[in-house]
Amino acid sequence: MEVKNPLYKNIGIHVINTIFTIDKGKVKVLLIKRTNEPYKDQWSLVGGAMYNNEKIIDAAARELKEKANIENIKLIKSELFDNLNRSPLLRMIAVSYIGMVDIDKVNIMKETSKTSDAEWFSLDNIPKLAYDHNEILKDSIEKLKELILTSDILKTFYPKGFTIPEIHKVYESVLDKTLDRRNFRKKLLSSGLVIDTHKTINFEGKKPAKLYKFNTKKDKKLF
Repeated sequence: MEVKNPLYKNIGIHVINTIFTIDKGKVKVLLIKRTNEPYKDQWSLVGGAMYNNEKIIDAAARELKEKANIENIKLIKSELFDNLNRSPLLRMIAVSYIGMVDIDKVNIMKETSKTSDAEWFSLDNIPKLAYDHNEILKDSIEKLKELILTSDILKTFYPKGFTIPEIHKVYESVLDKTLDRRNFRKKLLSSGLVIDTHKTINFEGKKPAKLYKFNTKKDKKLF
């Protein structure tokens, strides 16, 4: 490596966190509103530039803490984005991470020195985002779909249980498609992954529905 070579100069790394939650059966993503240029007053995913004295995962965790007051969550490395014109300031490569949190267990900051707001947005109501964050979010949603279909990641959100209509709504939300209620119910109950708690709970003000829990002894994929 020739350190003095000008082609090595003016390059940095962005760490971008796509943080998902489930709110009343609907999948949402956390967005923050920027106060700095470029893209002042635009919404973006939670992230920023990595310092040269930290590892990438540590930078991702720091940005999440500084701009959203979220910490101590599992961040899954997702993808790398290296479009030459990602940033108007200098060449910036982005490394994206996916995280999932319980909406009832986090208290996101509405305002920081670099942000003026923070909100949970439904996946069907995403505005135009700063940089290439719409592209990053789209990729993260595809990764989330894969995780939900091939792992037990939803166990994190329902430690106390869930109803079939609620979990059905989650799948429709993240997959962005209509799923036949009867077939969905049949497939889920026959999978052995859920246990009837013999309790009922109201979901969205409707009549009481059975409450189920994930079977922690099952290592089988959901679908």
